[in-house]
Amino acid sequence: MTSKQPSRAIKLFGTEEPVEPPRLLKAGALSAEFEAGNLRYIRYGGIEMIRAISFIVRDRNWATYTPVLSNLLVEEDGESFAVSYDAETKDKDQAFRYSARIEGTADGRVEFSAQGAAATDFVTNRTGFVVLHPIAGVAGEAARVETADGKVIDTRFPDLIQPSQPIMNMRAITHEFAPGARVVCRMEGDVYEMEDQRNWMDASYKTYVRPLARPWPYTLKAGEKLSQKVSLRIEGKAPSAGGKAKPVTIRVGRKLGPVPPLGVGLAPEDAASAARAIASLARIRPAYVVCHYDTRLGHDRKSLKAMLKVAQALKAEAWLEAVVTRVEGFEDEIAGLAKIVARLKAPFSRVFLSPASDMKSTQPTGRWPPCPPLSDIYKLARLLFPGARIGGGMMSYFTEINRKRPPAGHADFITFTNSSLVHAGDDRSVTEGLEALPAMAKSVKAFIGPKPFAVGPSAIGMRFNPYGAAPQANPKDVRQAMNRNDPRQRGLLGAAWALAYFAHFSRHGADSIALGGLTGPFGVLYSKSAWPQAWFDRHKGLYPVFHVLRGLARLKGADLLDTTISRPRDVQAVAARRKDGRTELWLANLSGEAVTVDVGRKFVGGRSVALDEQAFVRAAEKPEFLDSGKSRLDSPRMTLSPFAICRIVTG
Repeated sequence: MTSKQPSRAIKLFGTEEPVEPPRLLKAGALSAEFEAGNLRYIRYGGIEMIRAISFIVRDRNWATYTPVLSNLLVEEDGESFAVSYDAETKDKDQAFRYSARIEGTADGRVEFSAQGAAATDFVTNRTGFVVLHPIAGVAGEAARVETADGKVIDTRFPDLIQPSQPIMNMRAITHEFAPGARVVCRMEGDVYEMEDQRNWMDASYKTYVRPLARPWPYTLKAGEKLSQKVSLRIEGKAPSAGGKAKPVTIRVGRKLGPVPPLGVGLAPEDAASAARAIASLARIRPAYVVCHYDTRLGHDRKSLKAMLKVAQALKAEAWLEAVVTRVEGFEDEIAGLAKIVARLKAPFSRVFLSPASDMKSTQPTGRWPPCPPLSDIYKLARLLFPGARIGGGMMSYFTEINRKRPPAGHADFITFTNSSLVHAGDDRSVTEGLEALPAMAKSVKAFIGPKPFAVGPSAIGMRFNPYGAAPQANPKDVRQAMNRNDPRQRGLLGAAWALAYFAHFSRHGADSIALGGLTGPFGVLYSKSAWPQAWFDRHKGLYPVFHVLRGLARLKGADLLDTTISRPRDVQAVAARRKDGRTELWLANLSGEAVTVDVGRKFVGGRSVALDEQAFVRAAEKPEFLDSGKSRLDSPRMTLSPFAICRIVTG
């Protein structure tokens, strides 16, 4: 293999797709990032008040249009800023045009207004403003709401993740963002309501225009106009500007229990390529392989046999997740599957059966489609798959299991998966969504009680799309919401995401954690695909995430140690005490900037190795790359480059 260096973009993100950096707008202590016509990270004194204000246009499948901006004008004088532009959103069938103006002043006031009209009859699920509130320092805290009919209500942001809208009929909402400082967010032009976006692995509460109780999709007739506005102001004592950023401190604490076993996903269409790469894949040593089975996709006995063969070659347990396609006669369908499995003489250690109807989303207040009783499915599975642990839950996302909570008493464990691409496809949304995982674990434990829960197979990309026909096709291999094959799976960002996902759920009580797959869209090494794979199509090799999965899998059964992290949004960590008495610490930089980390004196003298931009090609060639820690840690402080992984071993 040639060692020709890929570009920095490919190393970090797996794609050469250019991304225009956000523009920082400042007015005194007020700052906001202007990106693609919208505002993100609105801060005062360096403290986040509002995560985002966006005017968005969506189609009938909830896909968000990328607006084409024109006549962009930005004015700043240090004490205020103003932005104006025209925008068009369209596809081959329809178009909507709007004009926007954004103003900010040094006293913390922000005003974002938009006026638009449908250029054609325009079918949409949502067109208008969306406001995102952060969750750090906000979850469970007080809020004051002004309703659309003028009432004032004192309430709280949800602590546990709410399956339905926690706040309805909104005109304004106020919350404290710093001691003694409150931000008032007022929304005009329609009735707004809030949903708990942590359901979809987003790190925010989302206040959006047009209540979901109204019919959707809906049509804006040609020429129909919209006029909306969102404004912010500060009440109380505004905070002063913060000082220089301090290093991220990481402290390793008490034993939490054993490190959960790590698994991988496998679909029949990837079994052949996984079998061809088995020599490399076996070096990961996953504890289990989740084999997906759905007769609607043509899966049959040969499909099961091919996946079992891969699991056996990896010396891993085989788990079965199978879709039950019938409502009438579901008993016969499950019995038929059990006969096929019995003939294969390779029993699955865990079996999870899910009705096909549960793989599509239903609003909490909506009419649920016909479905066999879940308790009957679980009982029948226990009878027909003797010796297997029986799972309950959803093959889709936490949202669906939160809306339709399974009869946990009839299952041995509960399961669900995640994707980072339900609502947005940009790099920062992908990583910041990891903040939602602790609340997700806390919430699922609240409604399943002491029953264990397993998560995954999960990846940045979407295995299934409960909200549309299918995940987005991505023939050009770009960043976009609802991707199935996402380029960041091949980059350092994908490796950092996987480590952080495992870190959050292992610390918060997951029984087992499955990440991605072996080959294909969620794979850990190159296999030929229908979509381009920049650099790897010529040079092949291992993706950075290969090394993360290999390292975490080998920690199975070691003592998981608690970690306290001063900035968990920026850096995540997994710490374990191995059977040989050594402590192993894994770090992941989740930001696009270099970060200084202080790991404490106990790791001084340990051996470290980094998987970063400089090591990308060597890591692509060498499965044991992260075993070769030669550098002695002479100081508790180190610098992690963007999306870098670091492994430290004491002793």
